[in-house]
Amino acid sequence: MKVRIAVLTRDCFHSSVVCPNKVSRIPGGPQYCPSQSVECPSIVSRSVWGAREPNGTTVMTTPVEYVIVHHTATGNCSSTDSCSRILRDIQKYHMDERNGRFSDIGYSFLVGGDGKVYEGRGWNKQGAHTKNYNDKGIGIAFIGNFQSELLKCTKESNAAQELITCGAEMGMVKWDYKLLGHQQTKATECPGKALFDIIKTSPRWVLNP
Repeated sequence: MKVRIAVLTRDCFHSSVVCPNKVSRIPGGPQYCPSQSVECPSIVSRSVWGAREPNGTTVMTTPVEYVIVHHTATGNCSSTDSCSRILRDIQKYHMDERNGRFSDIGYSFLVGGDGKVYEGRGWNKQGAHTKNYNDKGIGIAFIGNFQSELLKCTKESNAAQELITCGAEMGMVKWDYKLLGHQQTKATECPGKALFDIIKTSPRWVLNP
């Protein structure tokens, strides 16, 4: 059996990868695609961007069925230093200032304008990014406000592509995952009109989650 998945590319959410017969590393364990030659992205760790320790964690059951795309609705960034400052501000807001404070930054991962992936809660911890989907999906936030600003379909999209594909190969994300924009789950502009318009062109996007 072959499963075709959509991933992010320079054309933004339009390419696909064929996964041959899947196998498990352990009997009954998550399935992955051993023949894919995927270059996993370098992920900027929490310690590098200066994350605080979480107040608590909940283990994620993998592989997850959903990938939910967000934007941070902040300024954008173009370097590790500037992206790290934004992440620290987001974590502070999530943990200290918002109503219904979170135990940590809400997103699983974030993608900066520098083309780097930043670790939020990661693969193995439930996020707090999308109500009713936190236990079955990862939340990837693009740093910036994409309500009107166009996503640069190069660095950011390539980084997100590599992240999702590697997640599938590692057994963290289902190969036939469903791609959503945050606004499909609640009344919000997130991930911004410009980014959501791109998401909707993906074969993995679903209208009714």
